[in-house]
Amino acid sequence: MSHRRAISHLRRADPKLAAVIDQVGRCTLEPRAEGTHFAAVARSIVYQQLSGKAAATIYGRFAALFDGGIPEAAQLVALPEETLRSVGLSRQKTAYLKDLARRVHDAELPIETLHELGDDEIIAALTSIKGIGRWTAQMFLMFRLGRPDVLPDLDLGIQKGLQRAYRMRKRPTPKRVLEVGAKWAPYRTVAAWYLWRLLDTTAENRQGG
Repeated sequence: MSHRRAISHLRRADPKLAAVIDQVGRCTLEPRAEGTHFAAVARSIVYQQLSGKAAATIYGRFAALFDGGIPEAAQLVALPEETLRSVGLSRQKTAYLKDLARRVHDAELPIETLHELGDDEIIAALTSIKGIGRWTAQMFLMFRLGRPDVLPDLDLGIQKGLQRAYRMRKRPTPKRVLEVGAKWAPYRTVAAWYLWRLLDTTAENRQGG
């Protein structure tokens, strides 16, 4: 995926973000094309409120319960809750995954054709499921579908990245994130990626790596 046009626009629109782009370097953002939309949403639920390493471990155990390591709605509906709990899923996440699977299996949510809808329609469809909020739906848009103009204003990393890029005294509110980020449209996904990476690179520099 080429991000040249997005980066050119972001540099012109925002000198402060241009400095971040210079610091971080080349954009390597790529949507995850493998697997299914259902598996991607299930993965997002598993990853909620966990560190990357812990989440990856639990998701690996969860995926291993399915043929070929790819979660499917029909199989998930049939799995006992105790089996899901045994791989490290909380009672709450187990309920969320079961609700997702039931909705997909009963054809209430045509998940594998979500990419045919607009961003707001996808967010509305996904947030109708227990345990899926706006943030999770935005992650699906960004990292599964590769939608170019998504700004996760509720994301703590985005707020901290913007605070650092703009040298703000206080962490910005979601409303302030949207206000500042308005000029990044229609490439706010790439801008968000750079704010996340800014936090990563500054942490690496502090550690001497």
